Amino acid sequence: MSRITTDFRGIIMFRRDYRERDLLVKILTDKIGPAMFFVKGAKKRGFRMAADILPFTHGEYIGSLTDNGLSFINTASDTSQYRSIATDISKNAYATYILALVDSAFQDGQGIGGWFNQVAAALALMNNGLDEQVIANVIETQLLVRFGVAPTWDRCVICGRDDLPLDFSEQYGGMLCRNHWHLDERRLHLDQRTVYYLQRFSTLNLQKLNSIKINPVTKRRLQFVMDSLYDNEVGLNLKSKQFIRQMGQWEEKLKKS
Repeated sequence: MSRITTDFRGIIMFRRDYRERDLLVKILTDKIGPAMFFVKGAKKRGFRMAADILPFTHGEYIGSLTDNGLSFINTASDTSQYRSIATDISKNAYATYILALVDSAFQDGQGIGGWFNQVAAALALMNNGLDEQVIANVIETQLLVRFGVAPTWDRCVICGRDDLPLDFSEQYGGMLCRNHWHLDERRLHLDQRTVYYLQRFSTLNLQKLNSIKINPVTKRRLQFVMDSLYDNEVGLNLKSKQFIRQMGQWEEKLKKS
């Protein structure tokens, strides 16, 4: 595709100043995945699409899309902002992190298949009150493959058994059953509840999720696994993730004070 004018669904990922009165707006689109849009006059008073390009806004757009270079927005309709995400610091941080992960995982202008609907569902669930860390962990688990890391979650990587207790081994790139735990003394030593959720997260369709509640101890263990994989295997160091970690440190200090 060189350049086409078409309608598309979009989620505003971020934006930044460009020249005196213009903006560059990164939008996750259902047609070509992440794409950078040039919005002329966006900082002028009374700009007609001001509300349509606010961060965490989603809706229908018509524009000129290109897979190489800047795209352009002509009009927008039926747009709305994820209000809870925009006003809650924790939800805002996790939503920013999810969008940054997607931006890192997919090349601009190349399309992302069903991932647009999965991300849209993730943000909607967070906005409606579901646990933001849990939703982010689902996205983290499923995006690993995009970063060249494809853990085997559902069975032992050595013998294929799934009827024995399992534990995760970074060395072997997946689960080891109890009969093979001796092969890796540095396996993560996970409890079976954490293993269960990792397996569920790896295939969970967020569009079909209505509710999910996980106790704080299991949440910490799930986050430990994701942090280990993204730090050690992916090597991704996003500012949004650093901020989430800082929030966790602040919360711990508040509890002790």
